[in-house]
Amino acid sequence: MFNKIASLILLVCFVFLPAASANTALPKVVDYLILGGTIVTMDDARTIIRDGGIAVKDGKIVSVGTRTEVSRNFRPRVTVNAVGKVVIPGLINTHTHIPMTLFRGIADDMDLQEWLTRFIFPAEAKNVNEQFVRVGTRLGLAEMIRGGTTTYCDMYYFEDAIAEETKKAGVRGVLGETVIDFPAPDNKTFEAGLAYTEKFIKRWKEDPLIIPAVAPHAPYTVSPDHLIAARDLSNRLEVPLVIHLAEANTETEFIQRNHKGLRPIEFVESIGFLTNRTIAAHVIQANTSELAILKRRGVGIAHNPQSNMKLAAGVAPVPEMLKLGLSVGLGTDGAASNNDLNLWEEMDTAAKLHKVFSGDPKVVSAEEAFAMATIGGARALHIGDLTGSIETNKAADIVIVDFDGLHQTPMYNLYSHLVYATKSSDVASVMINGRWVMLNRRLLTLNENAIKKDANVFRDKIIDSLRK
Repeated sequence: MFNKIASLILLVCFVFLPAASANTALPKVVDYLILGGTIVTMDDARTIIRDGGIAVKDGKIVSVGTRTEVSRNFRPRVTVNAVGKVVIPGLINTHTHIPMTLFRGIADDMDLQEWLTRFIFPAEAKNVNEQFVRVGTRLGLAEMIRGGTTTYCDMYYFEDAIAEETKKAGVRGVLGETVIDFPAPDNKTFEAGLAYTEKFIKRWKEDPLIIPAVAPHAPYTVSPDHLIAARDLSNRLEVPLVIHLAEANTETEFIQRNHKGLRPIEFVESIGFLTNRTIAAHVIQANTSELAILKRRGVGIAHNPQSNMKLAAGVAPVPEMLKLGLSVGLGTDGAASNNDLNLWEEMDTAAKLHKVFSGDPKVVSAEEAFAMATIGGARALHIGDLTGSIETNKAADIVIVDFDGLHQTPMYNLYSHLVYATKSSDVASVMINGRWVMLNRRLLTLNENAIKKDANVFRDKIIDSLRK
C-alpha cells in the first residue's frame, strides 16, 4: 500500500513540475544590462523607449524594452545605470583617411586639386610610413571613440597596420587599402597594391571587427582597366569596393575630356564598375539620371558636408538622394580637410547646409540627419543587418550620452537635441561589439597621453620635411 501511494505522489509531481518551472523560470544570465535611459533605437518604426533597458551577451543585443521588462527577464554580470541619459546606436563615419589626423591643419583655404597636388601628395611622399600610419590611426581612433563613433570606413595606405590598431582599440572598421596609378607610400605600382590588397583581405575576412575592402582611389587617378581589376577583386572575395566619386568640377572636367564627354558616374557605369558592394564618397557632381544609376546598382553614399564646404567642392544633392531612397551616410573625410572626426558637427552641418542651399527649411530634418549618422551610415556601408540601430540580434554598438548640460536644457524633442545641441563632449560611455571602450569618459583601450606625445613628435618631423 505504501509503495502505491509513493508512486502516485511521484507521478503527480512529475506531471505538474514542468508547469511550475515555466512559471518560475530563472532570468537568463547576460553580460550587461543598460538600464534607465531613454533609448533611441533607430529601428524602422523609429521606436523611442523611455526608462528603457538593453540586455547584452556575447557582443550582441539580446533584448530591448522597458527597464521593467528587461530587468525581469535577465540577470546581468554588470549593470550600467543610464538614468537621465540618452542611449543611442553607435555613430558611423562612412568616409575618412584616419592616419591623416597627423596632417590636421597642414594646408587650408585652397581648392581640392591645389590642396592635393601642392601639399598632401608631397607631404605623404615624404612622411607616410608604417609608424606614421600607426600613430595617426591611434590618434584618430581616440578622437572618434570620444565622440561616440563605433564604426568607420577608411581608405589609406599600410591598411594592415590600420586594421591592427583598430582591432586593438576595439573599434569596428570597414577598411580599404588604397590602390592608385602612381607610386604610393606602401606599394609602388598598382599591381603591387592590388596583390597587397588581396593578402590584406584574406587575412582579415573573418574578423568580428574588421571588414576588409579594396579601395581604388578615384576615376581620375585609376585607369579603366585598373578600376575593373579592383571591382573583380571585390566581387571574387565578396568585400566592399570603396572609391571617391563625382567629388569636384575638376574631376568632371577631367573625365569628360578623357572619356568621350561622359560625367564621372556615367563613366564608371559605362565600364561596369558599380556594384551593390560599392561605397562612393562625396557624390557632389550628380544629376537625377546619375542618382538613378546609383540607386539601381545599390551603391552606398558617404556624404561629407564639412570637407566639401571647406574645399569649396560643392553641395551634394542629398535631399534628392533621400527622396529616391538611396542609402546615405555621413563622413568626416580626413582631418587634413575637415579638420576633425566629429560626426555631431557633420549632423548639424548636413541639416543646415541643405536648408540654406535649397531655400527650404524642411529638407534634411533633424531625424533624417541623425539617421544618416546611424542606420543610414550602416546601410551605406552595406552592414545594416549588423549595426546602426539598437535591435535584438544586432551587434552591441551602443553610446550613452549625457543630456543634462546647459546647452541641452530644457529638452522638448530628442532628435532636435541630438542634432542641433549635443556635442562630442556629451558622450559619456561607448560600447562596441559588447565591449566598453570608454566608460564614464575614461578611454579603456587607448592611452591618450601617449598618443598625443607621439603625434607631436611627428608634427616636428613633418614641419622639417616641408622645409626641404
